[in-house]
Amino acid sequence: MSYRDLRNFTEMMRALGYPRLISMENFRNPNFPLVAEVLKWLVKRYDPSADVIGDTDTEQDRVIFIKTIAEFMATKAHIKLNTKKLYQSDGYAVKELLKVTSVLYNAMKTNTANQADSNDDSDVSALSFDITSRIGDLKEARRLASEITSKGSTLYDLLGREVDLREQRSIVIAKSLEINEVERGMSDSIKAVENEVKKTMMMLDNVASDEANLEAKIEKKRNELERNNKRLQTLQSVRPAYMDEYEKLEEDLQKLYETYVLKFRNLSHLEAQLEDFYRSEQDKFEETEEKLKQMAERLKNEEKIRDNIPHEEVADDSEESDDDDLDDDEDDDDEQRQMRQRPDAAAGERKQRVMGNMMGNISEEDSDSDDDDDDDEDDSEIDLDGDDQEDSGDDVVAPPNPRKRQPPQLEDSDNDF
Repeated sequence: MSYRDLRNFTEMMRALGYPRLISMENFRNPNFPLVAEVLKWLVKRYDPSADVIGDTDTEQDRVIFIKTIAEFMATKAHIKLNTKKLYQSDGYAVKELLKVTSVLYNAMKTNTANQADSNDDSDVSALSFDITSRIGDLKEARRLASEITSKGSTLYDLLGREVDLREQRSIVIAKSLEINEVERGMSDSIKAVENEVKKTMMMLDNVASDEANLEAKIEKKRNELERNNKRLQTLQSVRPAYMDEYEKLEEDLQKLYETYVLKFRNLSHLEAQLEDFYRSEQDKFEETEEKLKQMAERLKNEEKIRDNIPHEEVADDSEESDDDDLDDDEDDDDEQRQMRQRPDAAAGERKQRVMGNMMGNISEEDSDSDDDDDDDEDDSEIDLDGDDQEDSGDDVVAPPNPRKRQPPQLEDSDNDF
């Protein structure tokens, strides 16, 4: 399909006098009613006496209509049409319609030119072209053309043999003729002609008997034809025994076909939905994998950054080593200050030591429990101090283990008694 073909078709139909306006957009999509109407009009324009079946309601009627048009154009106008493209009824059908339209258009132009020479006032739109009266002339012209072709080929072969025939002809002409040989040849020719005449006369005598035999055969065939027609009528009038079952099976087949079509449609719809579901799941899976890859990349980057930080802190360890001793001294001073601020705890420890020395009947478990209680109190106080140290922002040094007993101070040893 091309824009040029559509334009030529519309212009030719307008020139031929088609009553309806055809647009180039009519054949963008299949348009069977328009194609059928155009074909009917072209056939009527080509042969007004043609009888065309115009039913195109069902699919079978459309197929019969296209076949009828194609056979008519093949037999009458010798134009071969592609029935498949005509049934498509789209742009490809325009090429097939253009074959018939171009013939009518060229004939109209030729006839118009001839009428213009004789009468310039003729109406081109009311022109009717009828070729049925000249079909016999066309057949005769075709026969003469084939005969001319065959005669020409024979003449060409004979002219090719003219070189050999010229020598033989010159030899025969140069040879002297003898009367006896000429008489003998003439007598042989006369006898051959007489034999042919006798055969022809015998055939003419036998024509009557042959005619009688042919009439007898024709009468016999006519009787057989009548008997066959009567038998056909009886068979058509009698309903077969299996016809009821056949009609019932045909109805069941129609119902089964409708069920099959419904199930097939549902299956196709479900398969399409399943494909959409699989596609969405695949998209989600790919998106999840992409997120996991991004998370793994981020974790790797964080690990690389974390691994690079200790290397940077190694250089600062040497500078902080000198400050550790000062921090230790400060921690010892803080511990002593805390001990001064907690005289009750120190007194409790001293009292426990004195009573442990004086009372021997106290079990070690009781002493241990008392020590644990004191240690818990010390731990709580130490933790509070540790929190204060963390809030101050200074380096925190691990406190001494409270379970280890502090050595008694020599200055306060006399005050215990």
